Parts: sequence; structure tokens; C-alpha cells
Amino acid sequence: MKMRFKSLVFIWSIVMFVACSGDDNITPIPSSLISKTYTISSIYDNSIDGTAKFIKNDDESVTVELRLTGIPTGSPHPASINYNTAAEGGNIAVTLGTVDGSTGFSTLTFTTLDDGTAITYDELLSFDGYVNVQLSSSQPNESIAQGDIGQNALTGVTKTYILGEKDLPGTSGTVIFSQRKNGEALAVIQLTNAVSGEIHPAHIHDNTAVEGGAIAFTFNSIDGDLGKSQTNVTALDDGTSFLFIDVIDFDGYINVHESQTNLGTIIAQGDIGENELSGVAKSYVLDEVDVPGISGTITFYSRNNGEALAVIVLQDTPINGVHPAYIYENNITTPGNILFTFNPVNGDTGISQTNVATLDDGVAFVYEDVLGVNGHVTVHLSTMQLTTIIAQGNIGINN
Repeated sequence: MKMRFKSLVFIWSIVMFVACSGDDNITPIPSSLISKTYTISSIYDNSIDGTAKFIKNDDESVTVELRLTGIPTGSPHPASINYNTAAEGGNIAVTLGTVDGSTGFSTLTFTTLDDGTAITYDELLSFDGYVNVQLSSSQPNESIAQGDIGQNALTGVTKTYILGEKDLPGTSGTVIFSQRKNGEALAVIQLTNAVSGEIHPAHIHDNTAVEGGAIAFTFNSIDGDLGKSQTNVTALDDGTSFLFIDVIDFDGYINVHESQTNLGTIIAQGDIGENELSGVAKSYVLDEVDVPGISGTITFYSRNNGEALAVIVLQDTPINGVHPAYIYENNITTPGNILFTFNPVNGDTGISQTNVATLDDGVAFVYEDVLGVNGHVTVHLSTMQLTTIIAQGNIGINN
């Protein structure tokens, strides 16, 4: 009997050891419980990503399970739920313990915030916060993964705008506005060939890029080493509400500047909202006239609001030249009065860009009107030599 009893004790000990070591003292959460999973990732390292699973327990407590891949191994990584969005940053609301550097896993069950305030699963689904995982306890300001939760969670609805190169050849990018559950937006600017070691300010301005306008909204500056910035979008700089739905209808454009001390150098730029180009365009040929070798095109690009961007491109224009350009009535054989004035063509680049919304007399003149106008475009050598025409072509019904 003694030998049999000892054998049973030995076998039971083995079973208990295996059970405890297999889950690291963590009791698995039944999969049948109500839960919500949020994505967490890093803006610094594309190899790091994972999930934060919020689980509603039968006793009204909440369990948060974090699972990360690609994280640094070794030391544990402190985790927490913080107030506000990840783009804004905020104080810790709930300390979630640490993520194991080897397994990338952690779990914590709680019923209150760190300050003792009761919190339920349903309240967390509308919480103004984000999950934050730090590199280590000795580097609390360096996050390896973050993810917005509750009312800040992204809905999956996005709008992307192109930021074309401007004063710095080769630098361009995109801005993606992602709608949040609460109607606000996350704006992520990503640049190609940003200036390493530099900090690039970025703003939304009023009007179109070719018109220019005052700053309406300030983004978090772009880190030149990463070429990236993240900003929460909820209000304009003057405090006016500015949500995702307002962005896609806004009369504005984005400028990205070289630095705070060199705002005059724009490294990337793009129209947004109602000024975005629709993808519809019409080009007309501008033939040489009085100066051999100078010719080109004018292209009218339709905007979402029905207006147009007019781009004149000429070849072999004289250096330092400033060439006035107009739409005249009638065709080139029977010219009439000036209907519309373009921004002058820059002789160094051979390019002019102008927003087209009204004729010079204030009458509406949008993209569809261009297609039906009885007119022609003439580019002159200079304001002092208007009789010398360097390029010309019929447009609208005369084409």
C-alpha cells in the first residue's frame, strides 16, 4: 500500500508541474466569452505588430491579452492603457503589467483604473484611449507598439491624397486620413526621400496650392529619419470642429516645409478635399508662333468641386522670362477680348499653374465651361512685348 500511495503522489506531482509550467500560471480564457480585438503595431519598425484582446468576464471584470510578434527579446516590456489617442499621447489609465520578451504575450484582469475608478467592458469599448507597449522600464518614453482603442478605434474608412514634389526634387509622398469611431481622424503623412536629421513642419492651408492661403491646421512635424508623422484630427487651429467628414470636403491643400527655419522651401505639396483632382482632364496643343522652337500644351484638370487646375507647359522658353498668358474670345484667326488671365509662365521652368473658377469679370468658369468656351489661349513674350506671341492654340469648341 505504501509503494502504491507514493506512486500516486509522484504521478500527481508530475501532472501539476506540467499544468503550471505550460501556461506560466495563466488560466486560459474561454473562447465563448464576449471580446473585442484591436490592432497594435509600431510606426518605427514594420516587423512589430500584434493584437490587444479585451475580454468580458462573467464576473464583470475585464481581461486584456496582448500578443506581439517581432518585439525585442530579453527584458520585459511594460504595457498600459493610456488616455487620448496614440498620436496625441497621454497619461496611464490602466497598468497592464509587462509583455514577455520571449513569448510576446501578457494578460491582466482588472475592474478599475489605476486611480480606483470602476471600469467595465462596455465602458472600455467607448474609452478615449490607446494601448502602449514600451521598450523597457528604463526607457519609458520609447514605445515599441501602440494601438488606438474604444472611441479612437479606426473604422476602416480612409482617404488618401498625393503630395507631389515641389522645391526639393525627389521628395514626395502621401497623407492618409483614417476615420475613427468617434468621427475624428488619424492623419499619417509618409514621405519618400525626406531629409535625414531634419524635422519637417506640415500644415493644411486654405484654398488651392496654386492660389495659396493661410494655415488652417497644423500636423505633428515629420521626422526626417522616418519620413513619417501621425496626427489626431479633431479641430482646426482656431478651434473649429474638423472631423474626417470635414476633411474630404475642405477647400485646402497641404504644404510640407524643409524646416522650421526655412518654411519658404516646400518639399512636398498637394490639394485635398474639394480641390482634389478628379482624374478627368483635357489637353490642347499650343503651337509656336513668333519665336521659333517654343511650343507646348495646356491641360485643364477637373477638381472634385467642378473647378479646374490649368497647367501650361512650354519647351525652350528663355531663361528669366516671364510670359503672360490669357484665354481670348473666338479662335486664333479672329481674336477678341481677354476672357481669363493665367498666372504667367516661368521662363526658367516653362510652366504656369492657375486655378480656374471664374472669368476675369467674375462670371463662373469651371471645367465644363472650358470644354465649351469659344476661345483660344495665347502666351506672350512679356508684358512689354504683348505683340510677340510665343505660343498659341484653340480651345473649347474651336479645338
